[in-house]
Amino acid sequence: MNESLVEIIKVCDRHADRLRWAMTELQKHRPLSEQTLAQLSDIDLAILDQFSTRFAKLQDAMGAKLFPAVLELTKEPGDLKAFIDKLYRLEKIGAIPSADNWLLMREIRNAFSHDYPDDPSMQAEVLNKALELSIQLLDVLKTVVDFVKPYINKS
Repeated sequence: MNESLVEIIKVCDRHADRLRWAMTELQKHRPLSEQTLAQLSDIDLAILDQFSTRFAKLQDAMGAKLFPAVLELTKEPGDLKAFIDKLYRLEKIGAIPSADNWLLMREIRNAFSHDYPDDPSMQAEVLNKALELSIQLLDVLKTVVDFVKPYINKS
């Protein structure tokens, strides 16, 4: 179990590293607006794509793999079928800071699936919110990794 958890963390770290890089590269364009989006170079647009992809991939990997592995590792009791129940249990045991914040990040992640090609101001709004929340997403990953370290180091 610990080996697969370590592998899951490696995947999350890889997404996080690339997300951090894209965040740094996009910093010079913040806050994004309809005008700044229209003026981005092809390279900057590729970086924006990298940002949105890594934000989504990191959150997906954490929600689908890391969180269930943490619950299994800690042998949390009960049959937690609903994802929201898993989130609240993770919050209760201190593995994540806030289930509600995770759900907000999930909403933004889902907004990426809607491109809003006819509404650049909506695109800018979603991206600005995602850039803010990406710091929290990275903090959640750090919190989870710090939480599981004692369990991993036991074996």
